[in-house]
Amino acid sequence: MTDDFDPDTGQPRRRLGAIVALLGALVVLIGGYVGVAAYASGRAPSGTEVGGVQVGGMSPGEARSALESGTAARAAAPVTLTAGGRTATIAPADAGLSVDLDESVADLTGFSLNPVKVVGHLTGGVTRTLETDVDEAKLEAAVTAAAKALDVAPKEGSLSVKGGKVALTPPVAGQTVDVDRTAETIASTWPRSSPVVAPVDESAPKVAAEELQRVKTEFADKAMSGPVAVKVGDKAFEIPAARLAPAISFPADAEGKITPAFDDKVIIAAVTDAARKAGATKRARDARVAYASGQPRVVPSQTGVALDATKIVAPVTAALTSPERAATIPVTVSQPSYTTEKAKATLPKGLISTFTTYFPANGGGRVTNIRLAARTLNGTFVPPGGTFSLNGVLGQRTPEKGYAKGGVISNGRLSENYGGGISQVSTTLFNAAFFAGVEFKEYMAHGFYISRYPEGREATISFPYPDNKWVNTTDGGIYIRASSSGGQVTVAFYGTKKWDVTSTKSPRRNIVQPKKITDPSPECITQNPVVGFDVTVTRIFKQGGTTVRTQPFTTHYNPEDDVTCTHPDAK
Repeated sequence: MTDDFDPDTGQPRRRLGAIVALLGALVVLIGGYVGVAAYASGRAPSGTEVGGVQVGGMSPGEARSALESGTAARAAAPVTLTAGGRTATIAPADAGLSVDLDESVADLTGFSLNPVKVVGHLTGGVTRTLETDVDEAKLEAAVTAAAKALDVAPKEGSLSVKGGKVALTPPVAGQTVDVDRTAETIASTWPRSSPVVAPVDESAPKVAAEELQRVKTEFADKAMSGPVAVKVGDKAFEIPAARLAPAISFPADAEGKITPAFDDKVIIAAVTDAARKAGATKRARDARVAYASGQPRVVPSQTGVALDATKIVAPVTAALTSPERAATIPVTVSQPSYTTEKAKATLPKGLISTFTTYFPANGGGRVTNIRLAARTLNGTFVPPGGTFSLNGVLGQRTPEKGYAKGGVISNGRLSENYGGGISQVSTTLFNAAFFAGVEFKEYMAHGFYISRYPEGREATISFPYPDNKWVNTTDGGIYIRASSSGGQVTVAFYGTKKWDVTSTKSPRRNIVQPKKITDPSPECITQNPVVGFDVTVTRIFKQGGTTVRTQPFTTHYNPEDDVTCTHPDAK
């Protein structure tokens, strides 16, 4: 059998049909492939994950919606920062952090005839991370604010010997968040659920732990290991370490090196006190002037034994760390401030001033107090330049000393208290001092005027304030004689007369009328009305009949109110 040839091609007709059939099949196959590729191009590859969210087989719109809902919680969750056991949080919105949804799903779809891509779309997808937008300025500001909760200032250690016990507190290093590196870490890893460990720079304390331990071992432990033995002349005694401990401190220099420091005053006081208690020292005693048979005589002064204060600190501080723990301190002879020679040279030569005031002799406790105070004051000697204090002489007025209750002025009203009435002694003393020409340092007039005293020349007293205090500015010692009998009290100053003192008084001014008060309380004391006023007394100093100087004393008196007591037990 022979083939039928095509006259145009010269090919056998049967072979041509086979070729046509093959070409047709190929066209169908290519069309199907193109159809498959076109279908795959509109969907994300199967099994595709973006930021942990499954979007395989989804269209771009579906993938974007799935990614938005799947990452919403993570994108809104606060970013937690940790550093050295501390934590802080940052709100993503405040830090300029957001998810770029469009960029995250871009390029997941698209037409391609590449068999590899087509097969990839059909057989499996890819895993991609989220794309994010970061506002660097906002992120840096947010990290800077959060770092305040994470930063830790270095804590200095300390070394103390308080109470004689050595105590060391180790230093603690600080930390400072590296804001730039922390922001970079957040930007590159957000969003994520685990905390971000913030990079930090360590800041060391000024004084290292090793330096504190060195000083503790080399000095503090030795210094507080026991008492210091002190030898003064032929006396020996011990000073406990706890007594010296308050003098010791541990300052550090700019390089962090500690050098123990000492408070010289504390050490000197501790050693001096211990020496006195051990009988190693003795105070010098001033000369005194006493009267016998109306004549002054000198009770001699006595020298004392004192430590040389300039040679106390060095041997004691050296002994703190020496094996022997012993110090020897030299003594010196201490001289009295008022020697026998001075006392003899300034013996009272005669009466320089005297003053007397009067009171009802049947005044009860008030009279008792006046006489007791006068007896206590009597015989007091004030050397030249010495300061006198009536409170210092009398002390606090108590029933144990024999003082009774008497009238006093309190808040403008009469009342009673122990020692009431001795303002009469104070006023009498004030006037004797006034006319002797001494310098007043402290005094106070009564609140309202009392007619038995000179206007503007009187002084109340209470304990501990106000006091009656003055300085002896005469050329000799002043011997005070005080006595009370009947209805009077007298104070006389014996010494060396320096001035002739007189006084003048101004008229009353700024008159204020008293108020009327009715008081039903049982403690009430009747008061007679006296006006308030101001008055000026001038002290005039003369020598040889010539006025040397004048000194004004201005006094303000409140009115004494008219008080009527209505209670049957009132006075």
